[in-house]
Amino acid sequence: MYGLYAIGFIAACIIAVLLTPLVKKFAFWVGAVDAPNHRKVHTRIMPRLGGLAIFLAFVGAYFVVSPALDAVNSNAAFGLLLGGLVIVITGALDDRFQLSPKWKLLGQLIAACIVVSFGLKIDLVNIPFGETNLPIGWLSIPITILWIVGVSNAINLIDGLDGLSAGVSGIATTTILVLALMMNNVTVILLAVILLGSIVGFMFYNFHPAKIFMGDSGALFLGFALATLSILGFKQAAVVSLLIPIMILGVPLSDTFFAIMRRYVNKLPISAPDKSHLHHCLLQLGFSHRTSVLIIYGIASVFGGSAVICSVFISQDSTWGLIMIIVALFLVMLVGAEAIGIISKSRKPVLNFLQRLVGKTVQSDRMGK
Repeated sequence: MYGLYAIGFIAACIIAVLLTPLVKKFAFWVGAVDAPNHRKVHTRIMPRLGGLAIFLAFVGAYFVVSPALDAVNSNAAFGLLLGGLVIVITGALDDRFQLSPKWKLLGQLIAACIVVSFGLKIDLVNIPFGETNLPIGWLSIPITILWIVGVSNAINLIDGLDGLSAGVSGIATTTILVLALMMNNVTVILLAVILLGSIVGFMFYNFHPAKIFMGDSGALFLGFALATLSILGFKQAAVVSLLIPIMILGVPLSDTFFAIMRRYVNKLPISAPDKSHLHHCLLQLGFSHRTSVLIIYGIASVFGGSAVICSVFISQDSTWGLIMIIVALFLVMLVGAEAIGIISKSRKPVLNFLQRLVGKTVQSDRMGK
């Protein structure tokens, strides 16, 4: 069994390595390129459409390995493949023609609906700190669609530096793989393994200095695949709460959340573009391109590790351990966000409160002496 998983990973990696240079030439041929501007970090014209190589490697490796695994849920896999095809086409059209937001959203909605039509939806919400599964009835369909569209766009939003979205997605995929191995979910293990192989193969050309960008075709597909895998993996596990997939995707989801808060604080439309995302803030603090990406990889790894630890706590009914992890993550995330100015460069209420608290403590200690 594990040998087949290894074959799937290697096959996906090799296919991605072989296809990416061809996709690069194709991108230049059709004019799917990314020109530098005031919001972009790169300074030269770059080919896009890298998502085509990732998707084709994923599909190719699946058909290489899946016939040898009887336990694979082919219905779920085909839902992911067909929906993935729709979202890759949507992203590829945007890479070439710059689609309007409504057309991009339409493609994402169609892809999400395809997944739902194959029976992949959030049927139950496992209540944290308890053993009760809450049925959500007809709400499962809109919640599932919202989850898939939201995660797809969250991955797309952090696609601002060489290798950033691919690396963060790879870390999230690895976390899903670890949890699937713990639950012995064969379908999720196989799909996660070949997705990870596709990402690793593409990273040979996408890590700084990148030779090709994944474009919307890649970022939307990776977000779509991660959202779908999280549904497929955790809907079958009563011990895993809704917190786990949120933690796995902590970096893109938190960056999206802070972007919404930032635009609300600055009284800007939610869809207004800016240069204050996490990677922008790190660059503004003086970190190099490569170092900024590695820092975000580290943050994503902390979220992924926390998700694994929390899943263990939940399975062991260790409520206090779970609470401590969640509170610690939230506080560190909030303090870090204010420290780098991701919400506001001037308004930092939590840091100011902590500074006053530390100042009073120091003063009290001096008076006591």
